[in-house]
Amino acid sequence: MAVRRLARRGFELDLDWLQDLVSRRSKAIEHTNELRAEANQAAKNIQKIAREGGDVEAAREQARRLKDEIQVSDEAAATLDEELRAFLLTVPNLPADRAPDGDSEEFAEEVRRWGEPRTFEFEPKDHVDLGEALGILDFKRATKLSGPRFAVMRAAGARLERALAQFFLDLHTGQHGYDEHYVPYLVTPETMTGTGQLPKFEEDLFRTDVGDRTLYLVPTAEVPLTNLYAGEMLNERDLPIALTSYTPCFRSEAGSYGKDTRGMLRQHQFSKVELVRICRAEDSAAELEKLTGHAERCLRELGLAYRVVALATGDIGFSAHFTYDLEVWVPSQGRYREVSSCSDCTTFQARRARIRVKGADGKKTFAATLNGSGLAVGRTMIAILEQSQQADGSVVMPDALVPYLGFGKILPGGKVE
Repeated sequence: MAVRRLARRGFELDLDWLQDLVSRRSKAIEHTNELRAEANQAAKNIQKIAREGGDVEAAREQARRLKDEIQVSDEAAATLDEELRAFLLTVPNLPADRAPDGDSEEFAEEVRRWGEPRTFEFEPKDHVDLGEALGILDFKRATKLSGPRFAVMRAAGARLERALAQFFLDLHTGQHGYDEHYVPYLVTPETMTGTGQLPKFEEDLFRTDVGDRTLYLVPTAEVPLTNLYAGEMLNERDLPIALTSYTPCFRSEAGSYGKDTRGMLRQHQFSKVELVRICRAEDSAAELEKLTGHAERCLRELGLAYRVVALATGDIGFSAHFTYDLEVWVPSQGRYREVSSCSDCTTFQARRARIRVKGADGKKTFAATLNGSGLAVGRTMIAILEQSQQADGSVVMPDALVPYLGFGKILPGGKVE
């Protein structure tokens, strides 16, 4: 069953090889235990011979030989154990039966739409041309500072970035019940492993090595938020736990092969408000609907046309069991683009991070974890600029943001009103 389900997401599990590895590991452990039992008996024999006044040298030689054999056997078992562990860390989560088949975004199934894509009486500009004409985005100076795939936001642009983050956080903490956190942006390899970024996505991460410490820049706040409870036993009555954080996100985009290099669609550094929920395993499907609704609320409050799609099995993230993508309308491309992925990871991450739940009956089980963007700030800014642009080059701000911005329109040249 697991082999078939993994095959739906393009992962071929060599079951014969795995069974052979497990068998060899079990035999090595069994052999080590047998040798330890012999060593214990040898120690007793030495004591018995000594009490009887006999020559213990032969018995001691046998004990020394057994000690050496135990060390060799123990090392062999540990090597096989590490080989098994390393392999299992590369096996993705099992996809949900309800997820559509396919290996790319083309196979995603639309679930619903909200809002109508705007019809323009003029040729709409993309966010790069708009942002540069408005004086709020500067990609050339960003490249001078850091190379390609970075952006500098200035004046009203920087204020719009900050306003969006504050608006999202206020919505999620004030109306959706999330507990806001400020978290480290550098985390350990163990933390990355807990949520599934390591070892699979090593090449997509920015890594730092200072002294004897290896730390990674977070690709999303999902990593530190979920791992806050790594190794802990949660009480069922405290669930669900709802967490949010606004952080920069750092991704090398090693596998993007030149896609979306223009503007802010795919950057090495971007900001995001993340949502994480931890619950009982049996509640995860319902919790995913709730989390997705919270992310959708952001788009509706901003008046941005979007749609929700269920991702195909071959396109969902490594740790995900089922994923909804929220895609916002981007006029310059004439298509919907992802602004949030909301995933149910079931118990996959909790098993890796050892997050367990103790029920009212005392039974201990693994928790379920869920995560989603609520929302990605840069891509939301793209949608606002492009969907709300005017013929004179100005951009009207969503009503919900005006109290945070202090202005309702950005004019060419960077002025506001």
